[in-house]
Amino acid sequence: MKPRISMITLGVTDLEKSIRFYEQGLGLPRMESPPEVAFFTLNGSWLGLYGRESLADDAGISPEGSGFSGIAIAHNVDSESAVDEVLAQAVSAGAKLVKAGQKVFWGGYSGYFADPDGYLWEVAHNSLFWVGPKDEDV
Repeated sequence: MKPRISMITLGVTDLEKSIRFYEQGLGLPRMESPPEVAFFTLNGSWLGLYGRESLADDAGISPEGSGFSGIAIAHNVDSESAVDEVLAQAVSAGAKLVKAGQKVFWGGYSGYFADPDGYLWEVAHNSLFWVGPKDEDV
């Protein structure tokens, strides 16, 4: 089987604002892409940003909706202090702190922020095992 990569695509209300949040605020490396979409490389995956109405139209559904969407994107880091650092970085870039970093029932440490469009991101450290691919840059 050929290698595959997963991509998460978020439908955003203000593409330029979201690009600034992820590229400048969180420091994600942006890939070359057409002007109506932005792609960022993640360790083992990609993140795509696309206009909310355009993404809904592509899927054939209404762009209207509010409340919890039933999904949270997890960002795993290598220490409890890194959880707090990423949460602080996100907030300083314009995110809303949803839940401060704290010990959690499954034995790790995590917290949540909401990006400018309200998408939930969990920032987590799992001391029992590393859940992502090896980060060659650390």
